[in-house]
Amino acid sequence: MAAKHRGFFSSLGEAIASYAVDVVYERRRGLGAAMLGAFLRVLSWIFELLVRLRLWLYRQRVFRDTPLGCKVVVVGNLTVGGTGKTPVVLKMAKVLAGRGRRVAILSRGYKGASDSMAKRFWRWLTQGSRPDPLVVSDGKRVLAGPDEAGDEPFMLAQNLCAEGVVVIVDRDRVEAGRFALRRFGVDTILLDDGLQYLPLRGQINLLLIDSRDPFGNGALLPRGVLREPVANLSRASYVFVTKADGPPSPELVALIRRHNPTAEIIACSHRARELAEVDGPLRLPMSELRGKRVAAFSGIATPERFEELLVSHGAVLAANRRFLDHHAFNDEDLDEVLDQAMQAKAEMIVTTEKDAVRLQSRFRPPVPLMFVRLEVEILGDADGFNAAVERICLGPSSPGR
Repeated sequence: MAAKHRGFFSSLGEAIASYAVDVVYERRRGLGAAMLGAFLRVLSWIFELLVRLRLWLYRQRVFRDTPLGCKVVVVGNLTVGGTGKTPVVLKMAKVLAGRGRRVAILSRGYKGASDSMAKRFWRWLTQGSRPDPLVVSDGKRVLAGPDEAGDEPFMLAQNLCAEGVVVIVDRDRVEAGRFALRRFGVDTILLDDGLQYLPLRGQINLLLIDSRDPFGNGALLPRGVLREPVANLSRASYVFVTKADGPPSPELVALIRRHNPTAEIIACSHRARELAEVDGPLRLPMSELRGKRVAAFSGIATPERFEELLVSHGAVLAANRRFLDHHAFNDEDLDEVLDQAMQAKAEMIVTTEKDAVRLQSRFRPPVPLMFVRLEVEILGDADGFNAAVERICLGPSSPGR
């Protein structure tokens, strides 16, 4: 009975959260959505005041950031999710490692077990010293799973282990950076999703903007998707306009230039490279989707983009299930996905790479279970992404904060 009640309240909580997310992304209409939106807007005004105050305190050196004595490249955005940050970090780390740099990626590890403050306090209390940051990969082996590390750090570790890239998770990324320098002797740090992490001083800020939905409805959290005011584009050293099909629109360029006249603007696309089997060796070209009945599911910020990608490659979307961003899939979720797929006579079940790392190994449907592997390409640059990374990360540093 207790388990049944827990399941009911968990489902209710997710339904409320999903409704609120739909209001934020302007997917809901009606009186209820308008009332909730008005309440959230008041909260967003308070949030904006706190954000501006925090940035001002750092600019006035009331709060001080910490240099690490090595190249620190900050990769982040002004919004919550949806800019395609992880593939950019992955590609950048791979190219840097290929140029002989000793690279570490520092992440907060969203929803990983290592993020538990109570657990860390208990270890400090019983052991008398601060525990070391979580090493997800030492550049040779993957040492922690997605439940402990978080989905994105684990995904980065899986893809970059062969490249010698270290992946470290810790809430305190100043300490994580010191640990990376001390333990692994790195000379380049990528601060993943670090634009709002002000205690660590970065030399270069790479700010990512979604080409199709740059700033949502223009409101800050929780009414909108902005973490900072749009005017804080001024903090960027380089602006990556992601998920683009061509050059950024003149309107978006004008908006960026209004707040940041000097940052280089780089357009890049997120191209679907292949379909990869979850926990298996099978690799298929995206053309395999053409004409196939596909059941899709995802737990990402902008699921409609993933669904559009499948349809654009010829898939017939026979079933579709959306979960909240970073959703931890349980048995009931996977049973529901499977039931919908079988009822829809799906020939293939497809998810995102980020979601694939969170699937329990027991999920073995009778049809192929695949994820889409994305890769980043620079647009309008004959030398491609490698040249851009060299220009940004291997050239002279400039103040990034």
